[in-house]
Amino acid sequence: MAMNTMKIKPEESLHIENIVASTQVADYLDLRVLSSKIKDADYDWKRFPGVVLRMQNPKITALIFSSGKVVLTGAKSTGALSQGLMVLSDKLRSLGFDIFKKPAYSVQNIVTTGDLGNAINLNEAAIGLNLEKIEYEPELFPGLIYRLENPKVVILLYSSGKLIIIGCKTPDDAKAALQKIIFQLHDIGLM
Repeated sequence: MAMNTMKIKPEESLHIENIVASTQVADYLDLRVLSSKIKDADYDWKRFPGVVLRMQNPKITALIFSSGKVVLTGAKSTGALSQGLMVLSDKLRSLGFDIFKKPAYSVQNIVTTGDLGNAINLNEAAIGLNLEKIEYEPELFPGLIYRLENPKVVILLYSSGKLIIIGCKTPDDAKAALQKIIFQLHDIGLM
């Protein structure tokens, strides 16, 4: 039986690991009342000034503050994020809280992983790429940290060719960052 040695394209390897977004669902929320009405709510005001609510469908965590602001984290897609905000809003409304009619979220950070498909010599990459945008101290961290301006993201590049892209505002930011680093690595002969 022949082995399938076809390599996946770097663009196809991109995978969203986490989306963090913020929103405002109300002008005020009484967190003591909220935590007493929701079985799975975790509220310890001495340790954290908000209610932590871990939702299962979609699997998202909501950090809910008395100001009515909410941070949503753990989503793997913008669709799951929208669904999570809708589920949270409906749940709060059903418990008698005065929730805005259609709260909208603002993406703060998308963390994406990917794979260039081949090993990279990080020493040569550190020298060949823009040194002003690079941090590479292998004694402290096994990857090369590369800060891009456009899109404004940070790429953690590992010698295996695997990478993590942090700071994206849209999934397209990760694609643009990947294309940029592939072009630059190809330009200096590392791909």
